Amino acid sequence: MARTVWDSSVGKKTVMAVSGLIMLLYLVAHMIGNLKIFFGAEEFNSYAHWLRTVGEPFMHYEWTLWLIRVVLVVAVVAHAVSAYQLSRRDIKARPDKYVHKKPRASYATRTMRWGGVILGLFIVWHVLDLTTGTVHPGGFQEGRPYQNVVDTFSTWYGNVIYIVAMLALGLHIRHGFWSAAQTLGAGSRTRDRALKTVAGVLALLLTAGFIAVPVGVMTGVVS
Repeated sequence: MARTVWDSSVGKKTVMAVSGLIMLLYLVAHMIGNLKIFFGAEEFNSYAHWLRTVGEPFMHYEWTLWLIRVVLVVAVVAHAVSAYQLSRRDIKARPDKYVHKKPRASYATRTMRWGGVILGLFIVWHVLDLTTGTVHPGGFQEGRPYQNVVDTFSTWYGNVIYIVAMLALGLHIRHGFWSAAQTLGAGSRTRDRALKTVAGVLALLLTAGFIAVPVGVMTGVVS
């Protein structure tokens, strides 16, 4: 049954919707945590340490954090694979261009695929920068995330990469949230406008919340 559901377009869209909502919940929590940086190094570093001790003593040190990471990796892979396979299926279904052009879709809709690629590349850079420290500028300091964030956003390319990715994220959420609601049966003609409004507000809040951090570093509010 699982294979039958996965092989269907509806099944793949459902996987995309559920995995997308899982990532959205994480993004909301992640953004709220990021904003703690405006309360100073001590509070931000303490928050980062708390993430590694969640669930103790029942859970061992960092077990909860690793569990969250595994769930996120599964969600990201499932989302990306479903999107790719649906895209290939869509292309095979209509290999020739339409004789009459379809009405222009929204900018977010037309850039969903490229936005997903941008976000995928950003996730790799973000992990290598602030988790492993592999590409981190200025010398990565284990256990001092506040200083690591300041180091990253003290470089022009760190700001450009992050802000471009967050703008792509906003567009992705704006269309993706509404699309997920339709797939999961929450959408209807009467609720359509409300869902699009919620999608737009979520996209705006998350984009602004994430971009606030590099802007804070650039303006000296965070230093």
